[in-house]
Amino acid sequence: MAIEHISRDPERKSGLSARDVAALLENPSAEQRARIFARMAPDIDSARLSPQELQLALDIMRTLAADAELIVRRAVAESMKASRHLPHDVALRLARDEVSVAVPVLEHASVLTDDDLISILADGVGAKQVAIARRPQVSATLAAAIVDTGNAAAVTTLVGNTGADLSEPVLQKTLDRYGRFETVKGAMVHREQLPVTIAERLVTLVSEKLKLAIATRHSLPASIASEIILDARERATLTLLSDSPSDADTRALVQQLHANGRLTASLVLRALCSGDLEFVEEAMAEIAGTSAEKASILIHDAGKLGLRALFSRCEFPEALYPAFRVAVDVIHETSLDGEGHDRERFARRVIERVLTQYQDLDGDDLDYLLGKLRRLEAA
Repeated sequence: MAIEHISRDPERKSGLSARDVAALLENPSAEQRARIFARMAPDIDSARLSPQELQLALDIMRTLAADAELIVRRAVAESMKASRHLPHDVALRLARDEVSVAVPVLEHASVLTDDDLISILADGVGAKQVAIARRPQVSATLAAAIVDTGNAAAVTTLVGNTGADLSEPVLQKTLDRYGRFETVKGAMVHREQLPVTIAERLVTLVSEKLKLAIATRHSLPASIASEIILDARERATLTLLSDSPSDADTRALVQQLHANGRLTASLVLRALCSGDLEFVEEAMAEIAGTSAEKASILIHDAGKLGLRALFSRCEFPEALYPAFRVAVDVIHETSLDGEGHDRERFARRVIERVLTQYQDLDGDDLDYLLGKLRRLEAA
């Protein structure tokens, strides 16, 4: 009778029609109930229904939300997920239902409170936690509760949600608990805004590609941003060297880098720690204004004064000299074997040697030197 009352106008152009009612009476199957409610739902949020008709429609919705058939409850949840007329008790019933019923309501229903949602988070159903993290607006309280779930997928969704209110303490806690998850870190890097404390911390945790994104998207101290960009540029330059260019190619590359102010001490050190001696000899010769042959003799001088003289002539930062000295010594003692991670092992050997042989370095110089070397090791 209720459905007939709502559908008394056979000319209605949306919602239910007399034909729908007849079909429902002839075949009251679960599929038919689901289809009929989906057609009726748009009327509930429209201005077409009288107060009495609206109440009848809500009564039907309440009944179908408790229907024994999943397909019917799912139709109610999908049709009413963002309705301004969805009663709180019905929304909560649907939110506690099976995942396919609950997800649309958890993601969209504004009538659900933070307390409701936090209670559902505590049930430990991963798909529901992800749906809550997708809500158009996530309060700071709810965001903190999502971080506490231990669900990396939900936290990734939360961090990528522009409508989530993520405070600096919550972001710090997120990195503490989920810093090993690339998805979480990637989503954080691509947030529109990050506190500078978070951006600086991310620099040490993410890939080179994401470091560049941090440097270009977020407010980092100029020195850190510049160093990230310089570091990426130097890595790209060394990739060119790994393609084994000819002597002429190496010389041309060195000259171009020097002419453009990019033949830096850190680039030369990076090449040295990678075993690219030909590049190092050409580079130091170019900077010092001498020939590659003379530079090679000075670098490999058994008396160790040659390297010092060439280094000084290049006017490289004094704090880097111990690493140059150690790297040359290690090259004389060993050779790259061409196996996997060969260059990384070589750089690590240089770091270990610096720590054992140059313990008397000034603290600031040692920090500067080790900072450079660790970035080389991670290359």
